[in-house]
Amino acid sequence: MTEIDDLQHAGVFRPAGEPSLRWGVLGTGWIAEQFVAGTLRHTPQRIVAVGSRSAERSAAFAAQHGIERSHGSYSALIEDPGVEALYVGVTAEAHKGLALEAIAAGKPVLVEKPFALTAAEAAEVRDAARSAGVLAMEAMWTRYLPQSDAIRLLCEQGALGDIELVSADHGQAIAHDPASRLLRPDLGGGALLDLGVYPLALASELLGTPVSVVAAGNVLESGVDGTVAMLLSYDGSTARALLSTSISTRTPTEAVIAGTAARIELEGPFFVPTGFILAGPAFGEEPILRWRDQSGIAMHEGLSYQATALARFAGEGRTESPLHGLDESVAILSTIEAVRAQLTPYAT
Repeated sequence: MTEIDDLQHAGVFRPAGEPSLRWGVLGTGWIAEQFVAGTLRHTPQRIVAVGSRSAERSAAFAAQHGIERSHGSYSALIEDPGVEALYVGVTAEAHKGLALEAIAAGKPVLVEKPFALTAAEAAEVRDAARSAGVLAMEAMWTRYLPQSDAIRLLCEQGALGDIELVSADHGQAIAHDPASRLLRPDLGGGALLDLGVYPLALASELLGTPVSVVAAGNVLESGVDGTVAMLLSYDGSTARALLSTSISTRTPTEAVIAGTAARIELEGPFFVPTGFILAGPAFGEEPILRWRDQSGIAMHEGLSYQATALARFAGEGRTESPLHGLDESVAILSTIEAVRAQLTPYAT
């Protein structure tokens, strides 16, 4: 087995090499905390303001993280002249409205996943951003991790041959908490939008948009999807994606990309900074190489990479991410809708 610390170009979003923007953060919940903590710790990006529907929560969040200004409304933050870029870290039902408001203000916006509740909402944001010429990105942070750069390079070099199967799962035992937002349809709850979007995004990057979706799963008493299995097929290809997600049970949260020449096995949880092996097609043989993230950025601190990426794209004058464009965000939500249509309703 060959030990490899780095692949050429792996980890291309190196924080020190990108422009530093003055950020405003919309929201004071858990994901906003993770984004702020990781970004302040690992990048030169400046978070200068935070906004919430509660002036008290906003002020407390700002004090906790050493942020200069707090606002008692989202609109006040968006209109803050000292803010150059915005991160939308609120629950999913508010993503579309706040993204549109940020675009109307002419400010680059990073919208937490899911990009919107529906494909139609996502298309509305996409069209508004393109019309205004404003950078809008879904916060699909996995695309910007060093492991993703390494995997893209291996695929570009043909190390896997033709990809035949993408297998990935993401399950957490959340449905036992009656207070969880993931049990509320009005807040964008359910496994697919919050957890399943990661396996779906991995398959989308490698195989594109499926032409056939076969799914089985259940709807919980609250009306959200609980556990879902998916088989996706692609136009003109024998490749398949075999994906699953659940808020009812914990799963390994691993991923495999299997090609005709080799396969990549990502360690779980595959959506955070982690490692992988590249293995040949035969059983029992030594891995061809092992790659591991050496950045020291762990778990949800990896959210910081997407802030670095947006700063680079803004500096380059881009209006979309070249690694996760807005059409793809819309397409993934369309796939989720096709899956949901096949689920078994809750039986009363």
